[in-house]
Amino acid sequence: MEKPWTNSREATTRRRLQFLLHFSSINTLILLLIITNFLRLCHANFFKPFNVSYDHRALIIDGHRRMLISGGIHYPRATPQMWPDLIAKSKEGGVDVIQTYAFWNGHEPIRGEYNFEGRYDIVKFAKLVGANALYLHLRIGPYVCAEWNFGGFPVWLRDIPGIEFRTDNAPFKAEMERFVRKMVDLMREEKLFSWQGGPIIMLQIENEYGNIESSFGHGGKEYVKWAADMALGLDAGVPWVMCRQTDAPENIIDACNAYYCDGFRPNSPKKPILWTEDWDGWYTTWGGRLPHRPAEDLAFAVARFFQRGGSFQNYYMYFGGTNFGRTSGGPFYITSYDYDAPVDEYGLLSEPKWGHLKDLHAAIKLCEPALVAADSSKYIKLGPKQEAHVYQANGYCSAFLANIDEHKTITVTFRGQSYVLPPWSVSILPDCRTTVFNTAKVAAQTSIKTLESALHTSLDITLTQQFQNEGSHGSMSWMTLKEPVCIWSENNFTAKGILEHLNVTKDQSDYLWHFTRIYVSDEDIAFWEKSKVSPAIQIDSMRDVIRVFVNDQLAGSVVGRWVKVTLPVQFQSGYNNLVLLTQTVGLQNYGAFLERDGGGIKGHAELTGFRNGDIDLSNLLWTYQVGLRGEFLKIYAINDEKQAEWTDFAPGAVPSTFTWYKTYFDAPAGADPVALDLESMGKGQAWVNGHHIGRYWTLVAPEKGCQRYCDYRGAYNSDKCRTNCGKPTQIWYHVPRAWLQKSNNLLVIFEETGGNPLDISVKTRSTRVVCSQVSESHYPPLGKWSHSDFIEGNISMIELTPEMHLKCQNGFTVSSIEFASYGTPQGSCRRFSRGNCHAANSLLLVSKACLGQNECTVAISNAAFGGDPCHGVVKTLAVEARCAVPVNVGFSEY
Repeated sequence: MEKPWTNSREATTRRRLQFLLHFSSINTLILLLIITNFLRLCHANFFKPFNVSYDHRALIIDGHRRMLISGGIHYPRATPQMWPDLIAKSKEGGVDVIQTYAFWNGHEPIRGEYNFEGRYDIVKFAKLVGANALYLHLRIGPYVCAEWNFGGFPVWLRDIPGIEFRTDNAPFKAEMERFVRKMVDLMREEKLFSWQGGPIIMLQIENEYGNIESSFGHGGKEYVKWAADMALGLDAGVPWVMCRQTDAPENIIDACNAYYCDGFRPNSPKKPILWTEDWDGWYTTWGGRLPHRPAEDLAFAVARFFQRGGSFQNYYMYFGGTNFGRTSGGPFYITSYDYDAPVDEYGLLSEPKWGHLKDLHAAIKLCEPALVAADSSKYIKLGPKQEAHVYQANGYCSAFLANIDEHKTITVTFRGQSYVLPPWSVSILPDCRTTVFNTAKVAAQTSIKTLESALHTSLDITLTQQFQNEGSHGSMSWMTLKEPVCIWSENNFTAKGILEHLNVTKDQSDYLWHFTRIYVSDEDIAFWEKSKVSPAIQIDSMRDVIRVFVNDQLAGSVVGRWVKVTLPVQFQSGYNNLVLLTQTVGLQNYGAFLERDGGGIKGHAELTGFRNGDIDLSNLLWTYQVGLRGEFLKIYAINDEKQAEWTDFAPGAVPSTFTWYKTYFDAPAGADPVALDLESMGKGQAWVNGHHIGRYWTLVAPEKGCQRYCDYRGAYNSDKCRTNCGKPTQIWYHVPRAWLQKSNNLLVIFEETGGNPLDISVKTRSTRVVCSQVSESHYPPLGKWSHSDFIEGNISMIELTPEMHLKCQNGFTVSSIEFASYGTPQGSCRRFSRGNCHAANSLLLVSKACLGQNECTVAISNAAFGGDPCHGVVKTLAVEARCAVPVNVGFSEY
C-alpha cells in the first residue's frame, strides 16, 4: 500500500533522502545529520490517518488486509544515532513493521520520575519508524522478559507494601495501570497512533503470561481478564495482543512465540494468526557457547507460517544490540545481545541471513494479492512428507510447496508440472506455476566480518603500545587506583543478622559489602592444629557471586544461582575482620514471583570448625556498605580529576584484584563500529567517557558441545548449532561511535579478579570480504517484479536468468576480486578453488563488473561468459571480493 506523505515538501525531501541512502558513498554519520534535518521538516503525521482492525485472516490496515513482516529492534540496546541506519536496513531487508518493548525500569527508574531521553527517547524512535514509512508494534507489557534486568520491572516496585507481581493484586494492578496509561497517553499526545497519522498499528499487554499463569491459580485467571479490560479501556484505537495466552479474552488477539509457529491457531476463529516472536537466534550466558540459527531453517519456518495461514510474523530479534550498563538480565546474561540477528550488534548486516530473508520477503510480497484475497488455502498432499497450499481468489493464485522430509530431495508433480524440492524446504510460486524462491537455496552473499586494530591495519597494537610509540601521554599510559575492601564511607549502617541483598542495594549497584568481626582464641588455633580441621563458612543458598575476605585477604569465591556455599577460611588469634561481598550479575527476568527472588544470601549461614561449636552468623552484628567507592565518586566520569588519587601503572607491574584502571585513547578514523578487546581481563565493568559499556567477564565455554558443520535440516533448538567451544564467551565490547570524541577518550575499567589492562586494545569491526556462490539452478532476483507480471506473462526467459549480486557495506567499494570461477568451483568463502570446469575469462568479467563499485550484478549464464565451458553440467559462479574505503572519498571521523 502506498503511504502518502503529508505535503509535497516532505515527499520531495524523502525522495532526496532515499537517493542519498541508496547511491551516495558519504559516511553513515553524515547521513544521520541529513536524516535529523529531514525529521525537523516533518510534522507528527507520517501517514494519512488510517484505521486498523482485523478479521480471521489478517490485520486490516486502511480497509485492506495485509501480510506483514516485522523486525524487532529494542531502542535502549542502541544509541539514538544508530536508530536511523538500523531502521533503514530493516526496511531495505523487506520489513513492514518495527516491533519494540517499552522498558518500564528505564522510563521510570524512580517512582514518579520519568525518563524519555537518550536511549530511552521512545517518541523519537517511533517518529523515526514513521519517517521511514514503516509501522510500529509497541509491546507495553509492562513485563517484557527480554533477557532484560528484572524483566523490565523497576526494582522499587517490590518495595510497595503487599505487592505481588502479575496476579490479581491491587497494589500491582494500580502501578501497572499507571505506567500503561502513561505510555498510551504519551503516544496519543505525540499523535503516533495510526488513526492520528502515526505509525503505531498494534499494542501488546502482558507478555508470555500463559507460561506461568497456573502458578497463580484463580488469581492468574482474574488478572488476565483485568489486564485485557484495562488495556481496552484506554481507547488506544488499535488492536491489542497477548502472546502465548491461550485464554486471551475475546477482544484481545492471542499470538505465538516460538521457533516454529506454522501449526499455531488462535483461540477464536475470528482472530488472525500472528507470530509475535520468531526466534532467529538465542541469548547467551557467561561461560556459554554461542548459538546460531541457519538462514535456511529460519526461512523455512517463515515460509511455512505464511503457507499455513499466518499473516503477521516478527523476527525476535532483527537487531539485538547491546546490554549497556547493568541492563542485562539473567542471572549471568552477557553484555552482547547479538541474537544471531540479520543485523548484528554493531549495526552491520549478517550475511547470508539478511540477504536470504530479503529474498524470502520479496517472494512473499509477490504472493500477497492472493494471500489476502483468499479466506483460506486449498491443501494438496503431494507425498508422504510433501504438501502444497494454494491461495486462489479474484483472479490471483499463489502456491507454497513444502518438503518436510529432513533427508531426501523429492520431485513432486503439481498442476501437471514437476518441481524438485530439497529436504526441509518450501518453494514459493506467486503465480502457481513459476518457482521464484526456495528456502534451502541461498543466493545471497556471505559477508566475513573482521575486527582490526584501530591504530594499524596490519599490526594488532595495544593501548599501552600506542602511547609508548606515539608518546601521547608520556611513557606511562595506564593509571591505577585500589578499591578498598569493605567499609569506605560514613554512608553505612549496622544491623543484626544477614540482610537480603536487594532490600539493601535497591539495585543501585551490583555490590554489597557485609562486615563483622570474629574473635579467635588461642585454644581455637591449637584445636585446629591438633585436629587438622580448618574453619569454614557455610551458607545454605546464594546467588550470583560471593567473595569472602578475611583480614583484607580474599579467601575464596563462589558463583551460581541459589547454590550452597562451603569455603575454608584461615583466622589468626584475636579479632579478625570477616567481609562477605555479595554481587548480582543481572536480576532474574523470567518466571513467577519475581518479587521474591532477591539476591545475595538466603537461609542459614554459619562458621564451622570452632572448638566450642559453630557460630551462627545471623546472630552477629553486621555493618553494610552498598557499592564501590569508585562508583560513589564516579571516577569513570570525564571530570574526575579532583575526585580520586590515581597513580601510574607501569608495564611490568603485577595486576591485582579489586582495582580501577584508566587510560586515554584516540578514536579510530573512519566510520566503522568500534569495540574494546578485553580478552586479557577477568571480570568487571567498563566505561568510556562516562558511558557505561556494561559488565565484562572472560569465562570460557566448555570444550565440547559445538558442531563443526551446522545442518539446517530438521527442527532447530538452541543447542543445535553452537560455536566457540573452549573460548571465552565474550571478549569484544561495543563502544558506540556517538560516545567517542576525536581524541583523549577516557577508558575506565574496574577489575575484580586480576586481569591485565596492558593488553586491552581498541578495534574496528567491518566487512572486508564478501563472497557468493550462485548456480544456474538458483532463482532470478525478485525486486523488479510484481504479482501482475507473472499473471500477465510479462516475464521473458532472459529475465529469469539467475544473477549474482555483490554489495560492500558502509559505502565501501570492491577493491579487488580475490577469486572468480564460472564452472564447477569447489569449497566455500575464503577457501574457493577451481574445479575441472572453469571459464577462463571469469576473473576478467567479474572484475570489469565490480571493481570500484559499491554493488554490482553478474548474470549467471553461458552467454554472459562467452560460451559453455563444459556441456551437460550445471554451472556455478563463485566469487570472493575485498571491500575497502573508496580512494576518492574522504571519510570524516564523525
